[in-house]
Amino acid sequence: MSEQKYTDAEFEALLNKYDYSFQKGDLVKGIVCSYDSLGVIVDIGAKTTAYVPVKEAIVDTAVSIEETLKKNHEYEFLIIREEDEDGRFTLSYKKVAMAYNWRELEQLKAEDATVEGTIVSVVKGGVLVEVKGVKGFVPSSHLKLKSTDDVVGETLELKILTMDIQQGNFILSNRKVYSEDKEETKKDLFETIKIGQIVKGEVVRITDFGAFIDIGGVDALLPLSQISWRWVDHPSDILKVGDIVDVEVIVVDQDKQRISLSLKNLEKDPWLEAKDKIKDGDKIEGTITRIKHFGAFVEVFPGVEALLPNNELIEYQNQKNLILKVGDKIQTTILKFNPDDRRISLSIKNEE
Repeated sequence: MSEQKYTDAEFEALLNKYDYSFQKGDLVKGIVCSYDSLGVIVDIGAKTTAYVPVKEAIVDTAVSIEETLKKNHEYEFLIIREEDEDGRFTLSYKKVAMAYNWRELEQLKAEDATVEGTIVSVVKGGVLVEVKGVKGFVPSSHLKLKSTDDVVGETLELKILTMDIQQGNFILSNRKVYSEDKEETKKDLFETIKIGQIVKGEVVRITDFGAFIDIGGVDALLPLSQISWRWVDHPSDILKVGDIVDVEVIVVDQDKQRISLSLKNLEKDPWLEAKDKIKDGDKIEGTITRIKHFGAFVEVFPGVEALLPNNELIEYQNQKNLILKVGDKIQTTILKFNPDDRRISLSIKNEE
């Protein structure tokens, strides 16, 4: 086969066709040609095709290489390694995409916009999330999660707290979004809620003086005295965090933006039930529920307590040579029963 001859002009044109001055750090445009097991082959107009390794091609691990860099489509790449012995450049699509993503995140932070992130792992002090291909940290104090068990893959609405592109520092908050949403929800709820309304809520916090119930985005107080008609030492004796309960709205304070609830109002009033079952002079076995310096409270009917004066308590203990305690049962006499005032005069003299 005869050797092809070129004129000087043709040879110069051929050289110009392959003339390039690419170097590491340059941004170049290239067209995706094909794929292999190690990455993507891209035409950037050099002597040979360039190469994008898998780790430099994938931005979102949930999206395949073929979907990220579509065949015959043009994309922007960064040259991360100059020509190898085969004259081929190594490119990164991920670094370019991430740079654009960081820029977009900066804009979203400036706008105080809400972003969506996916939990990728649980770490000490919080969780790692991925937002637009960028991994960020959400501290536990900024998480609105009941538990961090089995949360990987869960999506959160987030606000960006701080970001430092140079350091790769990216911290977000889920609670900030929740708080803002909660304020809007709170406003809506206070415009519609009424005293006497029955609502469903979730126990979110328990204290010595009651329990806080989330009634659709607003934490309302269920006071200790409103948990049950029976004596309750501590709310945790009846309720636990996570319980779903029906409660009645008993107080709506628009000025202080507070709501109080009752659980016992949804039960029958034991004093009204006792009205037809207890009368003066009845002898009833009661159970001691509380002992104070002024006497002992005795439950003489489920949910109905009467006060046994301290002098009778002491006299009874001296006669029987014992010390009464909570839970003990004793025989009592109803001296005076006034259900309307919820008062009972009680005695244990000469009962045994």
